[in-house]
Amino acid sequence: MSERKVLNKYYPPDFDPSKIPKLKLPKDRQYVVRLMAPFNMRCKTCGEYIYKGKKFNARKETVQNEVYLGLPIFRFYIKCTRCLAEITFKTDPENTDYTMEHGATRNFQAEKLLEEEEKRVQKEREDEELNNPMKVLENRTKDSKLEMEVLENLQELKDLNQRQAHVDFEAMLRQHRLSEEERQKQEQEDDERETVALVEEARKRRLLEDSDSEEDGADSTPPQPVLRPKPTAILDEAPKAKRRVESWERSVGTLGSRPQLSGLVVVKKTELDRGTPQGQPTPGALGAVNNGKAADPAPRTPGTSSLSQLGVYSDSEDSSSSN
Repeated sequence: MSERKVLNKYYPPDFDPSKIPKLKLPKDRQYVVRLMAPFNMRCKTCGEYIYKGKKFNARKETVQNEVYLGLPIFRFYIKCTRCLAEITFKTDPENTDYTMEHGATRNFQAEKLLEEEEKRVQKEREDEELNNPMKVLENRTKDSKLEMEVLENLQELKDLNQRQAHVDFEAMLRQHRLSEEERQKQEQEDDERETVALVEEARKRRLLEDSDSEEDGADSTPPQPVLRPKPTAILDEAPKAKRRVESWERSVGTLGSRPQLSGLVVVKKTELDRGTPQGQPTPGALGAVNNGKAADPAPRTPGTSSLSQLGVYSDSEDSSSSN
Protein backbone atom coordinates (compact mmCIF):
# COMPACT_ATOMS: atom_id res chain seq x y z
CA MET A 1 0.00 0.00 0.00
CA SER A 2 1.46 3.36 -1.05
CA GLU A 3 1.92 6.32 1.22
CA ARG A 4 -0.74 8.98 1.41
CA LYS A 5 1.74 11.88 1.44
CA VAL A 6 4.68 11.40 -0.88
CA LEU A 7 7.57 13.69 -1.74
CA ASN A 8 8.67 12.08 -5.02
CA LYS A 9 6.03 11.32 -7.58
CA TYR A 10 6.37 8.83 -10.37
CA TYR A 11 6.93 10.18 -13.88
CA PRO A 12 6.69 7.71 -16.73
CA PRO A 13 9.52 7.52 -19.30
CA ASP A 14 7.42 9.02 -22.06
CA PHE A 15 6.35 12.08 -19.98
CA ASP A 16 6.51 15.36 -21.95
CA PRO A 17 5.58 18.53 -19.97
CA SER A 18 5.14 20.56 -23.17
CA LYS A 19 2.13 18.47 -24.06
CA ILE A 20 0.28 19.57 -20.91
CA PRO A 21 -2.37 22.16 -21.89
CA LYS A 22 -2.00 25.52 -20.15
CA LEU A 23 -4.90 27.19 -18.36
CA LYS A 24 -5.77 30.48 -20.01
CA LEU A 25 -6.98 33.07 -17.44
CA PRO A 26 -8.06 36.66 -18.09
CA LYS A 27 -5.56 39.38 -17.24
CA ASP A 28 -8.06 41.33 -15.14
CA ARG A 29 -8.91 38.34 -12.99
CA GLN A 30 -9.91 39.15 -9.39
CA TYR A 31 -8.69 37.34 -6.28
CA VAL A 32 -10.21 37.37 -2.82
CA VAL A 33 -7.63 38.41 -0.25
CA ARG A 34 -7.70 39.28 3.44
CA LEU A 35 -6.31 42.76 4.15
CA MET A 36 -6.49 45.67 6.58
CA ALA A 37 -7.46 49.24 5.78
CA PRO A 38 -4.20 51.10 5.02
CA PHE A 39 -5.46 54.49 6.28
CA ASN A 40 -8.43 56.18 7.97
CA MET A 41 -11.31 56.85 5.62
CA ARG A 42 -14.95 57.93 5.70
CA CYS A 43 -17.70 56.49 3.56
CA LYS A 44 -19.34 58.99 1.19
CA THR A 45 -22.69 57.18 1.24
CA CYS A 46 -23.44 56.89 4.98
CA GLY A 47 -20.61 58.83 6.61
CA GLU A 48 -19.29 55.80 8.54
CA TYR A 49 -15.69 56.09 9.74
CA ILE A 50 -13.39 53.21 8.81
CA TYR A 51 -10.21 53.28 10.86
CA LYS A 52 -6.77 52.10 9.91
CA GLY A 53 -6.26 48.40 10.66
CA LYS A 54 -9.88 47.35 10.06
CA LYS A 55 -9.90 43.88 8.46
CA PHE A 56 -11.80 43.17 5.23
CA ASN A 57 -12.28 40.35 2.73
CA ALA A 58 -11.30 42.36 -0.36
CA ARG A 59 -11.18 41.64 -4.05
CA LYS A 60 -7.82 42.26 -5.68
CA GLU A 61 -7.11 42.92 -9.36
CA THR A 62 -4.25 44.23 -11.49
CA VAL A 63 -4.74 47.68 -12.98
CA GLN A 64 -4.40 47.59 -16.74
CA ASN A 65 -2.02 49.97 -18.55
CA GLU A 66 -0.59 51.39 -15.31
CA VAL A 67 2.96 50.48 -14.36
CA TYR A 68 5.60 52.30 -12.32
CA LEU A 69 9.15 51.34 -13.22
CA GLY A 70 7.97 47.89 -14.21
CA LEU A 71 5.98 47.41 -10.98
CA PRO A 72 2.32 46.56 -11.44
CA ILE A 73 -0.36 48.57 -9.63
CA PHE A 74 -3.12 46.73 -7.81
CA ARG A 75 -6.68 47.81 -7.06
CA PHE A 76 -8.69 46.64 -4.04
CA TYR A 77 -12.47 46.53 -3.55
CA ILE A 78 -13.95 46.58 -0.07
CA LYS A 79 -17.46 47.20 1.30
CA CYS A 80 -18.56 49.69 3.95
CA THR A 81 -19.30 48.04 7.28
CA ARG A 82 -22.58 49.96 7.63
CA CYS A 83 -24.19 50.50 4.20
CA LEU A 84 -22.21 47.90 2.19
CA ALA A 85 -21.27 50.51 -0.40
CA GLU A 86 -18.26 49.61 -2.54
CA ILE A 87 -14.98 51.42 -1.79
CA THR A 88 -11.90 51.14 -4.01
CA PHE A 89 -8.26 52.19 -3.52
CA LYS A 90 -5.04 51.24 -5.27
CA THR A 91 -1.33 51.05 -4.57
CA ASP A 92 1.08 53.97 -5.11
CA PRO A 93 4.62 52.54 -5.45
CA GLU A 94 6.02 55.96 -6.31
CA ASN A 95 5.25 57.30 -2.82
CA THR A 96 5.16 53.89 -1.14
CA ASP A 97 1.55 54.55 -0.13
CA TYR A 98 -2.06 53.96 -1.17
CA THR A 99 -4.34 56.36 -3.03
CA MET A 100 -8.09 56.67 -2.54
CA GLU A 101 -10.00 56.05 -5.75
CA HIS A 102 -13.78 55.76 -5.21
CA GLY A 103 -16.50 55.48 -2.54
CA ALA A 104 -14.75 57.20 0.40
CA THR A 105 -12.53 60.12 1.36
CA ARG A 106 -9.21 59.85 3.14
CA ASN A 107 -9.00 61.55 6.54
CA PHE A 108 -6.54 64.36 7.31
CA GLN A 109 -2.94 63.26 7.94
CA ALA A 110 -0.44 65.93 8.98
CA GLU A 111 2.65 63.87 8.22
CA LYS A 112 1.61 63.22 4.66
CA LEU A 113 0.85 66.89 4.03
CA LEU A 114 4.20 67.90 5.54
CA GLU A 115 6.07 65.49 3.31
CA GLU A 116 4.20 66.74 0.24
CA GLU A 117 5.01 70.35 1.15
CA GLU A 118 8.71 69.56 1.54
CA LYS A 119 8.76 67.82 -1.81
CA ARG A 120 7.02 70.77 -3.47
CA VAL A 121 9.51 73.29 -2.02
CA GLN A 122 12.46 71.13 -3.10
CA LYS A 123 11.11 70.84 -6.61
CA GLU A 124 10.54 74.62 -6.94
CA ARG A 125 14.08 75.28 -5.75
CA GLU A 126 15.55 72.92 -8.29
CA ASP A 127 13.54 74.57 -11.05
CA GLU A 128 14.81 78.05 -10.04
CA GLU A 129 18.45 76.96 -9.86
CA LEU A 130 18.23 75.34 -13.23
CA ASN A 131 17.87 78.68 -15.13
CA ASN A 132 19.32 81.25 -12.63
CA PRO A 133 23.01 80.95 -11.58
CA MET A 134 22.69 83.85 -9.06
CA LYS A 135 19.93 81.98 -7.31
CA VAL A 136 22.27 79.02 -6.97
CA LEU A 137 24.91 81.24 -5.28
CA GLU A 138 22.30 82.75 -2.95
CA ASN A 139 21.03 79.35 -1.96
CA ARG A 140 24.56 78.13 -1.27
CA THR A 141 25.21 81.16 1.01
CA LYS A 142 22.02 80.46 2.93
CA ASP A 143 22.97 76.82 3.29
CA SER A 144 26.43 77.72 4.62
CA LYS A 145 24.95 80.11 7.20
CA LEU A 146 22.46 77.48 8.30
CA GLU A 147 25.24 74.93 8.57
CA MET A 148 27.32 77.29 10.75
CA GLU A 149 24.34 77.83 13.07
CA VAL A 150 23.83 74.09 13.31
CA LEU A 151 27.50 73.57 14.15
CA GLU A 152 27.37 76.26 16.86
CA ASN A 153 24.32 74.68 18.41
CA LEU A 154 26.02 71.31 18.28
CA GLN A 155 29.12 72.70 20.00
CA GLU A 156 26.96 74.21 22.75
CA LEU A 157 25.33 70.85 23.29
CA LYS A 158 28.74 69.18 23.49
CA ASP A 159 29.96 71.71 26.08
CA LEU A 160 26.83 71.20 28.10
CA ASN A 161 27.35 67.45 27.99
CA GLN A 162 30.97 67.85 29.08
CA ARG A 163 29.93 69.98 32.07
CA GLN A 164 27.41 67.36 33.03
CA ALA A 165 30.01 64.64 32.51
CA HIS A 166 32.16 66.09 35.35
CA VAL A 167 29.28 65.66 37.76
CA ASP A 168 29.66 62.48 39.81
CA PHE A 169 26.17 61.06 39.94
CA GLU A 170 27.30 58.21 42.18
CA ALA A 171 28.58 60.66 44.76
CA MET A 172 25.34 62.63 44.54
CA LEU A 173 23.29 59.49 45.09
CA ARG A 174 25.57 58.44 47.95
CA GLN A 175 25.21 61.86 49.62
CA HIS A 176 21.45 61.74 49.16
CA ARG A 177 21.35 58.26 50.67
CA LEU A 178 23.42 59.37 53.68
CA SER A 179 21.24 62.42 54.27
CA GLU A 180 18.14 60.24 54.04
CA GLU A 181 19.56 57.79 56.58
CA GLU A 182 20.45 60.64 58.96
CA ARG A 183 16.97 62.07 58.65
CA GLN A 184 15.39 58.68 59.40
CA LYS A 185 17.74 58.18 62.37
CA GLN A 186 16.87 61.63 63.73
CA GLU A 187 13.15 60.89 63.40
CA GLN A 188 13.61 57.56 65.17
CA GLU A 189 15.49 59.24 68.04
CA ASP A 190 12.78 61.88 68.36
CA ASP A 191 10.12 59.17 68.49
CA GLU A 192 12.03 57.25 71.16
CA ARG A 193 12.52 60.43 73.23
CA GLU A 194 8.79 61.21 73.06
CA THR A 195 7.95 57.63 74.03
CA VAL A 196 10.27 57.75 77.06
CA ALA A 197 8.78 61.09 78.15
CA LEU A 198 5.24 59.70 77.89
CA VAL A 199 6.18 56.58 79.89
CA GLU A 200 7.87 58.68 82.60
CA GLU A 201 4.85 60.95 82.88
CA ALA A 202 2.50 57.98 83.15
CA ARG A 203 4.73 56.42 85.86
CA LYS A 204 4.74 59.65 87.89
CA ARG A 205 0.97 59.92 87.62
CA ARG A 206 0.58 56.33 88.78
CA LEU A 207 2.91 56.93 91.78
CA LEU A 208 0.91 60.00 92.79
CA GLU A 209 -2.32 58.05 92.61
CA ASP A 210 -0.83 55.22 94.68
CA SER A 211 0.43 57.67 97.38
CA ASP A 212 -3.00 59.33 97.58
CA SER A 213 -4.70 55.96 97.95
CA GLU A 214 -2.24 54.95 100.75
CA GLU A 215 -2.92 58.18 102.70
CA ASP A 216 -6.67 57.62 102.44
CA GLY A 217 -6.23 54.07 103.69
CA ALA A 218 -4.15 55.19 106.72
CA ASP A 219 -6.76 57.76 107.82
CA SER A 220 -9.73 55.44 107.63
CA THR A 221 -9.83 52.31 109.81
CA PRO A 222 -10.27 49.10 107.94
CA PRO A 223 -13.87 47.85 108.11
CA GLN A 224 -14.53 45.02 110.52
CA PRO A 225 -15.60 41.87 108.79
CA VAL A 226 -19.19 40.90 109.60
CA LEU A 227 -19.43 37.56 111.30
CA ARG A 228 -22.13 35.58 109.68
CA PRO A 229 -23.65 32.65 111.57
CA LYS A 230 -23.02 29.31 110.10
CA PRO A 231 -26.11 27.61 108.70
CA THR A 232 -25.12 24.35 110.47
CA ALA A 233 -24.65 25.96 113.95
CA ILE A 234 -28.23 25.11 114.92
CA LEU A 235 -27.35 21.43 114.76
CA ASP A 236 -24.59 21.85 117.39
CA GLU A 237 -26.85 23.60 119.99
CA ALA A 238 -28.08 21.48 122.92
CA PRO A 239 -31.85 21.13 123.15
CA LYS A 240 -33.42 23.24 125.97
CA ALA A 241 -35.25 21.37 128.78
CA LYS A 242 -38.91 22.18 128.82
CA ARG A 243 -40.44 22.87 132.28
CA ARG A 244 -43.52 20.96 133.11
CA VAL A 245 -46.54 23.19 133.45
CA GLU A 246 -48.97 22.26 136.22
CA SER A 247 -52.70 22.17 135.55
CA TRP A 248 -53.51 24.87 138.14
CA GLU A 249 -50.85 27.15 136.59
CA ARG A 250 -52.57 26.85 133.26
CA SER A 251 -55.89 28.20 134.70
CA VAL A 252 -54.67 30.78 137.30
CA GLY A 253 -51.05 31.57 136.56
CA THR A 254 -47.59 31.05 137.89
CA LEU A 255 -46.78 31.96 141.49
CA GLY A 256 -44.25 34.79 141.93
CA SER A 257 -45.17 36.50 138.68
CA ARG A 258 -47.71 39.20 138.14
CA PRO A 259 -50.90 37.67 136.83
CA GLN A 260 -52.98 39.11 134.09
CA LEU A 261 -56.04 39.58 136.45
CA SER A 262 -54.11 41.58 139.03
CA GLY A 263 -55.70 44.81 137.88
CA LEU A 264 -59.16 43.57 138.86
CA VAL A 265 -58.24 43.21 142.60
CA VAL A 266 -58.65 46.39 144.70
CA VAL A 267 -56.58 46.78 147.88
CA LYS A 268 -58.56 47.64 151.06
CA LYS A 269 -57.95 51.18 152.34
CA THR A 270 -56.75 51.69 155.86
CA GLU A 271 -58.08 54.18 158.48
CA LEU A 272 -55.39 56.71 157.60
CA ASP A 273 -56.34 56.61 153.96
CA ARG A 274 -60.04 57.14 154.82
CA GLY A 275 -59.37 60.23 157.00
CA THR A 276 -57.42 61.98 154.27
CA PRO A 277 -59.67 63.94 151.97
CA GLN A 278 -59.50 63.40 148.24
CA GLY A 279 -57.09 65.57 146.39
CA GLN A 280 -54.65 65.98 149.35
CA PRO A 281 -51.60 63.79 149.63
CA THR A 282 -50.74 62.00 152.83
CA PRO A 283 -47.74 63.06 154.95
CA GLY A 284 -45.84 59.98 153.90
CA ALA A 285 -46.59 60.72 150.32
CA LEU A 286 -45.39 64.31 150.79
CA GLY A 287 -42.15 63.10 152.29
CA ALA A 288 -41.70 60.69 149.51
CA VAL A 289 -42.36 63.37 146.94
CA ASN A 290 -39.90 65.67 148.63
CA ASN A 291 -37.30 62.96 148.55
CA GLY A 292 -37.92 62.56 144.77
CA LYS A 293 -39.52 59.20 145.06
CA ALA A 294 -43.15 58.31 144.36
CA ALA A 295 -44.83 56.39 147.18
CA ASP A 296 -46.65 53.23 146.43
CA PRO A 297 -50.38 53.29 147.20
CA ALA A 298 -50.02 50.14 149.31
CA PRO A 299 -47.11 48.00 150.33
CA ARG A 300 -46.91 44.79 148.40
CA THR A 301 -45.72 41.60 149.81
CA PRO A 302 -43.23 39.92 147.57
CA GLY A 303 -44.19 36.61 146.33
CA THR A 304 -47.99 37.11 146.82
CA SER A 305 -50.29 35.68 144.30
CA SER A 306 -53.71 36.70 143.12
CA LEU A 307 -55.38 33.99 145.33
CA SER A 308 -53.82 35.40 148.49
CA GLN A 309 -54.90 38.92 147.59
CA LEU A 310 -58.42 37.63 146.95
CA GLY A 311 -58.43 36.01 150.39
CA VAL A 312 -57.35 39.24 152.10
CA TYR A 313 -60.06 41.10 150.27
CA SER A 314 -62.74 38.64 151.45
CA ASP A 315 -61.53 38.80 155.11
CA SER A 316 -61.73 42.62 155.08
CA GLU A 317 -65.26 42.51 153.80
CA ASP A 318 -66.34 40.08 156.57
CA SER A 319 -64.78 42.18 159.29
CA SER A 320 -66.47 45.33 158.04
CA SER A 321 -69.88 43.65 157.91
CA SER A 322 -69.52 42.32 161.50
CA ASN A 323 -68.76 45.83 162.84
